Amino acid sequence: MKSYLSILLFAAGVLVAGLRISPVAAQEHHAALVITPLVGNFYVYTTWGMTGGTPFPANGLYLVTAEGVVVIDSPWDTTQFQPLLDSIAQRHHRPVVLCIATHFHEDRTAALDFFRLKGIKTYTSRQTDMLCQANGQHRAQFLFDKDTVFTVGGYSIRTFYPGEGHTRDNIVVWFDRDRILYGGCLVKSTEATDLGNVKDGNPAAYAATIRRVQRKFPNPAYVIPGHQSWAGVQSLQHTLEMAQSAGSR
Repeated sequence: MKSYLSILLFAAGVLVAGLRISPVAAQEHHAALVITPLVGNFYVYTTWGMTGGTPFPANGLYLVTAEGVVVIDSPWDTTQFQPLLDSIAQRHHRPVVLCIATHFHEDRTAALDFFRLKGIKTYTSRQTDMLCQANGQHRAQFLFDKDTVFTVGGYSIRTFYPGEGHTRDNIVVWFDRDRILYGGCLVKSTEATDLGNVKDGNPAAYAATIRRVQRKFPNPAYVIPGHQSWAGVQSLQHTLEMAQSAGSR
């Protein structure tokens, strides 16, 4: 019994630490902020928002470079804006210098004003900015009009607009060196059983949009969806199959 109890306590300690645990375990753990190493200088961070009265995880990504840290998407939980910045500074001794939001919903844009006031350059597409204005969401300081490559600390960070799906403005982000595809909410986790919230999107175009992503980035080593687990790279195909099952072509 004593040995069994020790194993349980050790496992609980690993879970609470929120580090070097599996993606699935990280997303099941409803701490306010969980940061999980992905590969090299990349980290997935997860915060939670309430959906139907239940906490639901939202993933973002950050990259540590010699020139500073690049954050993709905002924390959903507004109480975690400063803790995310503090955690990054304490762990990596680098400031956040750039944030790119992948569409206009609050789980991607909530911290844009906060980040800007901290001196962080914030970016969205012009299409996203128009939707932020129309829907009363926080806006970025800088805009881009077409697919754009940002270069920070020797890393190429490529934005790509594949078409309408989850929203009319959803983009994905590709990191060339490590072949990481950050799909945001356009890409659904293999845990998902449907396409989720598409009231601001285009369900009929969803499958064609996912196929454009697959053609553009045919061999990703990692695929990070906007919500839930990112274990494996099957989430793109899983999203396509769900879109097709929903009648999308």
